[in-house]
Amino acid sequence: MFTPSSDDVRRFFCDAYRKHHAKEILSPIEAMAADWIVQHPEYDEALRDVEAALARDYSVEGGQANPFLHLSMHLSISEQLSIDQPRGIRAACQELARRLDSEHAAHHEVMECLGQMIWTSQRAGLPPDTESYVEAVRRRARG
Repeated sequence: MFTPSSDDVRRFFCDAYRKHHAKEILSPIEAMAADWIVQHPEYDEALRDVEAALARDYSVEGGQANPFLHLSMHLSISEQLSIDQPRGIRAACQELARRLDSEHAAHHEVMECLGQMIWTSQRAGLPPDTESYVEAVRRRARG
């Protein structure tokens, strides 16, 4: 299993940003990342300079959202949906997107569920409960 460091993640998104704006060929995963980067122009400054991105501290105490974490979550959810893993996540997210009339807004709701599942798992020292995660997305889809 590939476990990228935070520097690897920052380099990946900065490179996808650079390639997208230079109209270079993107790998499939870079193209998926670029799609989310385009939907978050507020992150342009953070993505323009790799060295600044690597040096920046996005600690909770700093009070500023981490664009790399946010984009990583979008990318993770997109990958989950593409293979319907965990099973049922695609249908639940599609239902939520229909209710909200926005794929982007649905992703933000799914992020909340994903973050909660990860937090609960880490706190309890147990594997992630994917069934509860999918059910949490379904509940949001039902309103």
